[in-house]
Amino acid sequence: MEIRRDGTWFHEGTPIGRAPLVRLFSTILKREGDRYFLVTPVEKVGIRVEDAPFVVQDFDVSGSGRSQSITLITNVGDHVPAGPDCAIKVNRDIGGAPRPYVHVRAGLEALIDRKSFYRLIDLGEPHEVAGTDWFGLWSRGVFFPIILLSELSPED
Repeated sequence: MEIRRDGTWFHEGTPIGRAPLVRLFSTILKREGDRYFLVTPVEKVGIRVEDAPFVVQDFDVSGSGRSQSITLITNVGDHVPAGPDCAIKVNRDIGGAPRPYVHVRAGLEALIDRKSFYRLIDLGEPHEVAGTDWFGLWSRGVFFPIILLSELSPED
């Protein structure tokens, strides 16, 4: 089995088209180090994951500023409350483009899709973290740095 970068689940090279089956598999997915497994009481089957096993496709937001609360929604129906237990982070790919993720549960992450990431950026604001100015997001009292302010506004 395999989960592609876009969140599509495959079995023996064929996409699994039944959403309830994918949802069921997602609930038994476990991560051990860099490896992923589907684990039941009687079986443990390896699964290849190209990037992250889930993809954030939408989100809900309430409040604003420091009192803002963001709940991200994955392709398998998880509602992930960004906050102390479910951090948002942004990695950079080889070309420097942002690759945003959120921790879902037990070491499993979801890649935040482009449209959702752009919508999230509209909610961002500047904030100082350990003496450095960042642009980022607030959710449930936690600030998630996205990019250094100095990278947004090149110095003259």
